[in-house]
Amino acid sequence: MNPMPDPSPPLDHRLDQTLDRANSDVVLIVDDVPDNLAVLHDALDESGYTVLVATSGEAALQRARQALPDIVLLDAMMPGMDGFEVARRLKAMPETAHIPIIFMTGLTETEHLVAALHAGGVDYVTKPIKPKEVMARMGVHLQGARRARQEARQAGQARNALDAFGYASMTVRIHAGGKDDGRLVWQTPLARELMLRYYGTAAPQTPAPVLDWLRRHLQEAECQIEPPRLVSEQGPRRLTLRLHQQTEGSDSGNDWLIVMREISDDAVVAAIALSFKLTGREAEVLYWVVKGKVNRDIGDILGASPATVKKHLERVYAKLGVETRTAAAGRAMNRIRQLHPQFES
Repeated sequence: MNPMPDPSPPLDHRLDQTLDRANSDVVLIVDDVPDNLAVLHDALDESGYTVLVATSGEAALQRARQALPDIVLLDAMMPGMDGFEVARRLKAMPETAHIPIIFMTGLTETEHLVAALHAGGVDYVTKPIKPKEVMARMGVHLQGARRARQEARQAGQARNALDAFGYASMTVRIHAGGKDDGRLVWQTPLARELMLRYYGTAAPQTPAPVLDWLRRHLQEAECQIEPPRLVSEQGPRRLTLRLHQQTEGSDSGNDWLIVMREISDDAVVAAIALSFKLTGREAEVLYWVVKGKVNRDIGDILGASPATVKKHLERVYAKLGVETRTAAAGRAMNRIRQLHPQFES
């Protein structure tokens, strides 16, 4: 079996997964064995969970900080940083300390099970993994996570919580002729990071392209017509900004809430690979097929010959159970849109 690509982005990438926590609990599976990941991923996905995966301890910490999953299924024995150390670090970070951890272990000796609980685990399941047993254990511990989410919503913390879902938001004040005109008055931590990375600016300065876009479309927004989104590209990543709504009025002008999301082509490729059990290169080829590229163009992009691209594509057809380029692109596009609603082909 080909190694499964690690879908966890670098630390400075944000998830493009759409985490609909109102209707789906988010589960992070951490295991260095692709077969284990595949079995659990498919079972949980079919049961309605939003599933994230990591194949190493370092990737697990990154993904947990970025996504703040509702629960973590953690392999105890992994090369490098083992599950016990991952759990200790998760419990040491304030933003992840509350997340319940269920250990998955083939070790049944009492000292290992005690070590799992001492490291911060709330429960454990033994290998070979039985998905129904795992979901039964998860259900008990997810009740607390659901209560915590409801309390957070009631406390009015929704805007800051957006950061955990890969979204960011900020408020810009428009006051014609006033000294505060165009001032960035509020932003989430993720918005601060994105403004600096894409535009090189920091509050209270609103980036010029963002301010120009906002002023051009204020009339539409005031008429409750959603204006076109602003897109800024940086290498394989792009930042999409949406003018969301006018917030509470202030004495010095009108404040407008902007919601933004960073989309990463790398994350889309990883999602394709995981969804269809493709190799990294096969997923890249399928991604560019979805984008409408012919084999010669794909070869130029990937540094391969058109003949090599054709061979990869033939394997993609076999794994997807299709016979044509159009059918393969259609299946991939349907799956991408489920995971990345803002993806544009």
